[in-house]
Amino acid sequence: MNTSVEQHGGNSVAEVLHRHNVKWIFTLCGGHISPILTGCNALGIRVIDVRHESTAVFAADSISRLSGIIGVAAVTAGPGLTNTITAIKNAQMAQVPVLILGGAAATVLKDRGSLQDIDHLSVVESITKYAKTIKRVQDLQPSLEEAIATATSGVPGPVYLEIPVDLLYPESLVREWYGLKSIDKSMPWWMTRYLNWNVNRIFKDKNKTFPKNTKIEDAQDTSLHIHRLSEMLQSAKQPVLLIGSQALINPAQHEKLADAVKNLNIPTFVSGMARGLLSKSYLPIFRHERTKALKEADLVILAGVPCDFRLDYGRVINHKAK
Repeated sequence: MNTSVEQHGGNSVAEVLHRHNVKWIFTLCGGHISPILTGCNALGIRVIDVRHESTAVFAADSISRLSGIIGVAAVTAGPGLTNTITAIKNAQMAQVPVLILGGAAATVLKDRGSLQDIDHLSVVESITKYAKTIKRVQDLQPSLEEAIATATSGVPGPVYLEIPVDLLYPESLVREWYGLKSIDKSMPWWMTRYLNWNVNRIFKDKNKTFPKNTKIEDAQDTSLHIHRLSEMLQSAKQPVLLIGSQALINPAQHEKLADAVKNLNIPTFVSGMARGLLSKSYLPIFRHERTKALKEADLVILAGVPCDFRLDYGRVINHKAK
C-alpha cells in the first residue's frame, strides 16, 4: 500500500478541526505531531510554525478571543508540552477556549524511556478543563468533539489531548515500525503476537464514521433573571454597569452588546476585552472615577467582571448597593 495516500490519524484530527471552522493551527514542528500538520494543510487549515511552544498557545488564545472559534495549538512530546504551561494557565485564568494537541511516545513504548516520554496528564490536569490520552484510532474524532465541547461550553477554558505517535501514522507504516512486516524471523513468537495484538487494538474500526459536530449554543439567562434585573433597574436611582471580557466570549455579538448598553443608558465602565466598546462614542461609557461611582451606586451590575483585586475584592462597592 502506498503510505503517501493512505488515510492516517492526522487526517482524522484535521477533519474535526475543519468541521469546527478552525482556520489556523499554531505549532513548533516535531515528529510526534507531523501527521496532524500535514492533515491540516491538506484541508486548507493554515499551519503557522512559531519559535517556542508557549507562543503557539498564546497565539491560539488570541485567535480564539478575536474570532470566537476555538484556538488550536499542536506541540510535540515532553518539553514541547512543558514549554506551554504559562500560556495554558493564562488561557485558564482568562477563560478562553483553547485546544492543545500533544504528541506522545508510541503506545508500546509508554513509560519505557522513549524519546521525550513523560507523564503529560499530570502536568496539565490542574490547569485544563479536560485532559485525556487517546488510545485507539477510532477514539480520535469522538475525543476531539468531546474536548471542543468541553472547552467552549459553560465557563470556557483550555483542554488537552495526548495522541501517541502510532495513532497518527498509517497502519502499514506502524506495522513496519513494529517489525511486523520484516522477513527476519528472529523476533520471539510471543513478542510478535503481542505487537500484532496492539496494532490490531489501536487500529480496530479505524474507518468508523461519526456524526458531525453539534453546535454549542451560547448560554442564555432565564426570563426570571431578566425580569428581576429589570425591576431592580427601574427602582434604582444611581445604577452602574461594569462590563468585562466574559461579556464578549463570542466577539460576533459585540454589536448586540453595544445596543444593549445604549438602550440601558446608565453609567458604564469597561475592562479587559470589553474595552473595544470605547470606540463607540455614542455609548454612556466612562473612563475615570469608577471607584467613586461604585461607592455612590445603589445598583451595581457585574457583566463578566469578577470581584478580584481590581475591585479590591468588592470593597470599593457601596455595601448598601444591590
